[in-house]
Amino acid sequence: MLVVAGALRRSDGLWLMHRRPEGKQHGGLWEFPGGKVEAAEKPPEALIRELREELGITIVIDTPEPVAKAKETSPSGQIRIVIQLYTSRDWLGEPQALEGGQINWFEPAEIKKLPKPPLDVELAEQLFADLPR
Repeated sequence: MLVVAGALRRSDGLWLMHRRPEGKQHGGLWEFPGGKVEAAEKPPEALIRELREELGITIVIDTPEPVAKAKETSPSGQIRIVIQLYTSRDWLGEPQALEGGQINWFEPAEIKKLPKPPLDVELAEQLFADLPR
């Protein structure tokens, strides 16, 4: 399964994270918002759609290539999930948690400390690898 996620950065250097609703898989953990790529979609198109549905915004993706990738494999080595992370510094609208949970803006150092699903831990490490600790 291919999944896309967005790392939204405000002009003040803060990044948006979404806290998953309780009762869902990874409930209460923080993640980069996004979702599944549908059969006829390209990943950037899926991200634009997902963030419109989840946050009520229309984004402009910074680059057509993901800035980070993470994958989950089964015990037999089969790939279950691949997440591609894209960045955006430009969007229309004010982000809102339209599908439940909560959103908030954080500094990179704060994001590194947030409780996150394992694949989002990997994405954050890659995204912020070049930033001072």
